[in-house]
Amino acid sequence: MHAWQVITGGICSLVLTLGLARFVFTPLLPAMQLQTGLTDAAAGGLAAANYAGYISGALAVAWIDDGRWRHRLYSMGLWLALLTTAAMALTTWMPAWALSRYVGGLCGAAGMLLGSGLVLGWLMRQGRRPELGLYFIGIGLGVVVSALGAWGLSFFWTLWSAQWLAFSVIGLIFFVPAWLWRPPVPPAPVATVAGDVGPVVSRRWMLTMAGSYFAAGWGFVISATFTVAIVEREPALAGQGALAWALVGLAAMPAVFLWDKLARRWGDTRALLLAFGLQTASVVLPAVSGSLAAALIGAIGYGATFIGIVSMTLALVGRRAPQNPGKAMARLTLSYGAAQIVAPVVAGAMAQATGSFKGALWLTAAVMLAGMALLATLPEEGPSA
Repeated sequence: MHAWQVITGGICSLVLTLGLARFVFTPLLPAMQLQTGLTDAAAGGLAAANYAGYISGALAVAWIDDGRWRHRLYSMGLWLALLTTAAMALTTWMPAWALSRYVGGLCGAAGMLLGSGLVLGWLMRQGRRPELGLYFIGIGLGVVVSALGAWGLSFFWTLWSAQWLAFSVIGLIFFVPAWLWRPPVPPAPVATVAGDVGPVVSRRWMLTMAGSYFAAGWGFVISATFTVAIVEREPALAGQGALAWALVGLAAMPAVFLWDKLARRWGDTRALLLAFGLQTASVVLPAVSGSLAAALIGAIGYGATFIGIVSMTLALVGRRAPQNPGKAMARLTLSYGAAQIVAPVVAGAMAQATGSFKGALWLTAAVMLAGMALLATLPEEGPSA
């Protein structure tokens, strides 16, 4: 199997497990609320169920060392991504929706965590550069597919359930290469090192990073869940939600390369502080102005920063814990995931109580600023070679 096949299959798996199983909920949310009476608080609860599934998957990934099981669960995630997308169309029963969103979150963990590990391991065994920049293009592409798909399908089917079923059919396009070009099952390790030590990072440093990553997770999930709904709530912007969501994906696709280059030049901490600052400004813009320009600039800024924050943070902690980077990354994933469970519930309740998302956006900006303050206490990371 060639490298381009493994990378392409991985990109398609991210479109399937993240773009469809997780992100399609965002552009279809306005139609679901209009046609089923789904409240803001209930929508926040469904988003929280999705992220609870993701964090459950992250916990499982952190404990599974057997390469064969990691490969099996990754493969299962591809199938479940199709099934859980179709299942959303079959009922309006809230517990069933919540279960479907939870399983969709598990699928996201399979594509994001298991898939990236399998692809990276294969590249290293082949003697190729262990980089995942191309792989993570699948996240932005998944957002674009969900946005443009929702926009295009609305011309043919206005019923929310028909759109969910259509997305499951679209998913087949990405399932085939993702399945056929899966990385091979990794070989069993030759030997286990006795007395394996934990990550060589101080408790204070790790707790500080976990706190800042919690803030990043809060900023990520609010926009990931409610971007389209926020835009559609503005009378002058009705019908522009899909455009804003598409811009998020288009901005995210090249972001990994740009942030990696900036981190090499400026150092990780400075680059992270800049990304946090830009994302905070992007969150605030729709709260300050209800104009189309503010909504679109905010979407672009969010898309260009969230994936950079994730990639730079995980790379930084991985380099700080070379003996066992997986455990250190898993800890951060838990803090990021915890925010993804709490934030949409809080934001949905605030929006339902006030009739506007502006208060939730200002709260999100405050959380992001707190994350920046934590980052600023860390020793400066020099530019990488």
